[in-house]
Amino acid sequence: MEPITAKITTTTQTSLSRQIRRIWTYKLLYVLLLPALVWVFIFDYLPLYGISIAFMDYNAIQGFSGSQWVGFKYFQMLFESDMFMNAFKNTLLISLYKMISGFLCPILLALALNEIRLVWFKKTLQTAVYLPRFVSWVVYGGIITLLLSPETGVINKIIEFFGGDPAYLLVEPAYFRTILVVTDAMKEMGWAAIIYMAAIAGLNPEVYEAAIVDGASRFQRIVHVTLPGITGTIIVIFILRVGYIMSAGLDQVINLYNPMVFEVGDILDTYIYRVGIEQFNLSLAAAADVIKGVIGLVMMLVANQIAKRINDSGIF
Repeated sequence: MEPITAKITTTTQTSLSRQIRRIWTYKLLYVLLLPALVWVFIFDYLPLYGISIAFMDYNAIQGFSGSQWVGFKYFQMLFESDMFMNAFKNTLLISLYKMISGFLCPILLALALNEIRLVWFKKTLQTAVYLPRFVSWVVYGGIITLLLSPETGVINKIIEFFGGDPAYLLVEPAYFRTILVVTDAMKEMGWAAIIYMAAIAGLNPEVYEAAIVDGASRFQRIVHVTLPGITGTIIVIFILRVGYIMSAGLDQVINLYNPMVFEVGDILDTYIYRVGIEQFNLSLAAAADVIKGVIGLVMMLVANQIAKRINDSGIF
């Protein structure tokens, strides 16, 4: 047994020595990585201790040590609350709609931009679709409100032109979720398309030349060359989006919703904001956030496993 143990120890030491030499060789790159690691530790890992608030009757004055542990009391309160269950349902529906539109629209946009041959037109269009990403939801929400105004809004002017009656669409529960999904796609798809365009740019041009020689049309080249070439990127982006399925967009909703659409527009983020900030019930808000995080993590793990089984491609 001793020779085997000695061999394992030697192998481990050799591997460790190799890793140390590798780190020393690329030491400057690791130094550049250090600020990002510190940022992630401070803002992502250190606050995880705050999850304990969800399991105690937290008092801000007494702090963590002076607050009483109550177990799953607040989780039980959440699942017995009609308001929480309504926010949970709205979050799932809005996030699912956004995930579908926010996943498909950037891919279609990237494919369309890649087929444009006029360089000046392509760059102009790229800039136009990227710009909304750099506008805050406070400003963007104000623009949407003006566009949908029943008196001066462009949308209602178009409706009137075709013989319809003007309506304030932002206070109509039947249209509110659709407005959220459409405006989110319009704001984000240009920026998200950058990733797919970068993946397309990395494809071997010889494959396209071979397809042209074989007589493939432009549409056939997209279907049989471009899409298969960026499948790995598509899968990774899809898995990451699934992980955010419980985040329906606090900035957007809080700037657009109103009491008239509260039933269909209240989501977990606004519920947590209302309970934690306005009512200062930190334990209940933390419990809701824990549920949101756990479900998102489970969904991401499941999506990753499914992707690995289907295409042997995942994020880990």
